[in-house]
Amino acid sequence: MSFSKRMGITPSTKVIQSESMDIDLRNSLWNAIIAFYWNLYRSPPSRNIGRGDFVRGSNLHQLAVSIYMYHYKQPIDTIDEYWEYFLQRIRVTFFKSQWHAVYDFVEFIVQNGPDINKNKFLEACNEIFERENSAYRFVAEQITPITSPEEINEIEQAILNADRYTGVRTHLQTALGLLTDRQNPDYRNSIKESISAVESLAKKLVGDDKATLGQALKILETKHNLHGSLKSAFLTLYGYTSDASGIRHALLDNTAAPTKADARFMLICCSAFINFAIDSVED
Repeated sequence: MSFSKRMGITPSTKVIQSESMDIDLRNSLWNAIIAFYWNLYRSPPSRNIGRGDFVRGSNLHQLAVSIYMYHYKQPIDTIDEYWEYFLQRIRVTFFKSQWHAVYDFVEFIVQNGPDINKNKFLEACNEIFERENSAYRFVAEQITPITSPEEINEIEQAILNADRYTGVRTHLQTALGLLTDRQNPDYRNSIKESISAVESLAKKLVGDDKATLGQALKILETKHNLHGSLKSAFLTLYGYTSDASGIRHALLDNTAAPTKADARFMLICCSAFINFAIDSVED
């Protein structure tokens, strides 16, 4: 802790940054992008005497094109000829953008930039988010409002474990995307996707694509020692999503819409069950 914080001159902790971004957080994210992406820039083979820091032909040319084409949605023939000027333009936009647009850009770089430093960048960003008291963390290459390391690990592990079960992985990634959409979150469909991931896994594990979740859980209980209490808990959660006023049916006038907390709980809970089920079968 610095002298100023020890003496109480400046706050020892920040207010959680949920729908805002202070300059420390913004600066730190830009520095991370420089360190792990912009510093990768290598100019193309020299074409003539003079400056050679061209965008076209460089190792980051495709990333520059992707930023303009898919993120900014600007004509790619307006990309600056020289890397220095291209980077200046990106920097101005980054520091003028609203807080959520900065997160959008950081997420885009992760998903479209070179893979060489991706894991280090993700780790650095999560350290920055924690240090600057951001309400967000990277989970499976998406910035999410889930802050607990245990929760992050549970979801990432479930997506990793589901590599052999394409449907499960797709449902989980879709649930995460719907939950973390900063402009149009869809908590109802996120919950649907989370429970669908459990359904998909259960059917695969018992080898019957027509089995209901209840039937699949019964087989898991019998053949793989699924504890009866866990089985009952998931049947209850499934009932919540399936009853007349639940997630799988249209909202009634007097029915409250699902909240972020509901969707977050369901994603974490279903991820934990998927990890448990896969581990149980493979043991």
